[in-house]
Amino acid sequence: MDLIDLIEEKRFLGQEFLTWLWFKSDERGGTVYLPGTGDVQVVFEKHMLLEYGEGESHEKVICQGLQAELREARTGLVMGKKLEQARILLAWGDHEWRLTLKGSLLEFRSVKPPKSMSSKDESSDPGAIEARLLDRIGMMERAVGAVDGLFHLFLKVRVSRDWPQELTALRAWVNKEALFRPSPLVA
Repeated sequence: MDLIDLIEEKRFLGQEFLTWLWFKSDERGGTVYLPGTGDVQVVFEKHMLLEYGEGESHEKVICQGLQAELREARTGLVMGKKLEQARILLAWGDHEWRLTLKGSLLEFRSVKPPKSMSSKDESSDPGAIEARLLDRIGMMERAVGAVDGLFHLFLKVRVSRDWPQELTALRAWVNKEALFRPSPLVA
């Protein structure tokens, strides 16, 4: 099996992670407890991309709206679509990042790091430029570290004996707010 086939075969994990992260965030009012870090604010904002099917029958659906109005995305989940991309506000301590996370490869897009002390220094001094660059790199590393920590937490739950219970709770959460409710005769 070559690398591309392996990536394609395992892409569901990133999609499940995004769905689980949305569920965990909603479960605690926008925060997820990350061991070693504490509560991390994880808010799914305005934009989600869901996918369904393969090959020529592959389709994508974009759901946009206010955080509380993403019921259309949940309806997509009920109908078998997979959460592939989401716009997320990630915050802890005094810092917040806005980023788009693509599920299949856990790829970061459109990352907006927090403002920092060195970003206020507009000096063209080489030392100031280096400080701004290093500060920005550090902020990006913190965001990547937080997402890595959250993914590790997901994998720990995903491979544990608790996964069936977690999956049942996740499914109930999806169905609770969805616009489309499957008929009891179809379920």
